Amino acid sequence: MSKIGTPSREQLVRKSAELVPLLQKHASWAEENRRLHDEVIEGLADAGVFKLRRPKRYGGYEADTRTLVEVAAELGRGDGSAAWVASVYWIPGWMACLFPDEVQDEVFDTPDVRVCGTLSPSAMAAPADGGIVVNGKWRFISGAHHSHWQEIIAILVPPEGEPYPVMALVPMSDLLIVDDWHTSGLRGTGSVSTVAKDLFVPQRRVLPLGAVLQGEPASQRSAESKIYRLPLLPVAAASSVGTVLGLGRAARDAFLHRLGDRKITYTDYESQRTAPLTHLQVADATLKLDAAEFHAQRLAAQVDTKGNEGAQWKVEERVRARADMGAVVRLVREAVDILATASGGSSIYTDVPIQRIARDVQALCLHALMHPNTNTELYGRVLCGLEPNTQYI
Repeated sequence: MSKIGTPSREQLVRKSAELVPLLQKHASWAEENRRLHDEVIEGLADAGVFKLRRPKRYGGYEADTRTLVEVAAELGRGDGSAAWVASVYWIPGWMACLFPDEVQDEVFDTPDVRVCGTLSPSAMAAPADGGIVVNGKWRFISGAHHSHWQEIIAILVPPEGEPYPVMALVPMSDLLIVDDWHTSGLRGTGSVSTVAKDLFVPQRRVLPLGAVLQGEPASQRSAESKIYRLPLLPVAAASSVGTVLGLGRAARDAFLHRLGDRKITYTDYESQRTAPLTHLQVADATLKLDAAEFHAQRLAAQVDTKGNEGAQWKVEERVRARADMGAVVRLVREAVDILATASGGSSIYTDVPIQRIARDVQALCLHALMHPNTNTELYGRVLCGLEPNTQYI
């Protein structure tokens, strides 16, 4: 133990690795039912996964982002959907720690509390006595079925001045869940839509989004902790990439597991293992996974180092955080594509894991904040001396 009651990084990673058989066991069920199995949620809770970003004063671990990367990479070896939901809970859970202390007392009163959320301002809010009234719908709310709270974003229209985005916390019981998650990838995440209709949110649970993006907690106790004095997007990026690494490792494991028993049909190769083409494919994919690991670890190191130092972030550092995330996604997608292509026609059967892994990676690649093209363009734009064309940095 690094401190009494606080597991070390190595212990947390080992506990996560021990969950892999359970996650693999329920991965097909999660795909079919479009949500995680309750036993998976229980397993994640028992392994301490939901405590990683919980404040220590509420019994959490306040783990750094390197730990998040390594834990999610282990979970991703078992099931990409389970790893993604865990990482999603880490991000809005971290955002909850930016709210005033009285709000945190309310949220973290629940053991292993799970907070889902979004960064999309797809709802409208109006001022009301003591708070705001929200109407709108949010899509892609991963893990909603097993959440206690949701972090929402809405555009607040004040009586005077320009509208601006706000972030709020609401209990899941105040929202309507729309079961519309019918997708080709990450089916087990249960990323349904949620709806607010004339929902009153007290002012204490509302923050301007701009302050959140800059990493300015409204909580004095959170301001004293290094991990909560960081800008949101670099934190979100570092919290997300581990799942992608895990899917890449899972693809290689799945490919190598079948390698010795597979022929290359319509050739003289009795075992795919002996074909020079296979050697090139496995090596190429592995080198891409190694490169992805570099970008993931560089991203986590930057976030943790700047948090520990309390240093200001340069614009170029912020956009590089997104570029590193995009590079991880691109490299893993390329590696998985090589391995999936080399897996032959029999790999399209649903009981062969690599077809699900490939679909999950493709789904992550299309995520608005993770898309390699968007993130690389943004980085290049700033490197060329232009201002970023987004506030999400």
